[in-house]
Amino acid sequence: MIVFAQNREGVFYAIDTQLNISSEAAEKLHWLLDGALLEDDMLEGIYIGPRKEMLTPWSTNAVEIMQNMGLEGINRIEQFRKVDSIDAPHDPMLEVVYEGLKQDLFTIDIKPEPIIEITDIAAYNAKEGLALNDEEISYLESVAKKLGRSLTDSEVFGFSQVNSEHCRHKIFNGQFIIDGEEKESSLFKLIKKTRILFNKTNFK
Repeated sequence: MIVFAQNREGVFYAIDTQLNISSEAAEKLHWLLDGALLEDDMLEGIYIGPRKEMLTPWSTNAVEIMQNMGLEGINRIEQFRKVDSIDAPHDPMLEVVYEGLKQDLFTIDIKPEPIIEITDIAAYNAKEGLALNDEEISYLESVAKKLGRSLTDSEVFGFSQVNSEHCRHKIFNGQFIIDGEEKESSLFKLIKKTRILFNKTNFK
């Protein structure tokens, strides 16, 4: 079940617990959250809070603190703020506008989407913005040929991530040639220096 609370600054909390909260536990929560538990099993109004599919780092830390305080049976706790309109500004990547906070607040009912076979990797790359270059697309096409089947969307997407600049640092770890002269230092080596003057004479 979900128990709701509100602190003195107007922040609302949804607490997902397996157990009925005792009076002792309620006192601890009151101290920890600087607010009181609410008797309502649902809250009317419009709220902004985290997506139900994304357990926030704040929740993870809060649950661990509660466990250390002897508050057992709490699975998750999230923060919500009440707003006046469904058009209230929020971060759509991380937050959702909720019309009421109900008992199914954290219930996730998502069915996996079917696997998609990618017959045109170049077109899929452009559509999904995977930033694969021509060499990488050719490599994936050769892999599909060797396997004797089309690659799936998960395989192509996964390759694009593990082979990305963020994971492999193909640019930052790359070899730099400026005006026909190969430089000793990569960008990675440069950013590890404590002081850098970016000009052609000291790019080493």
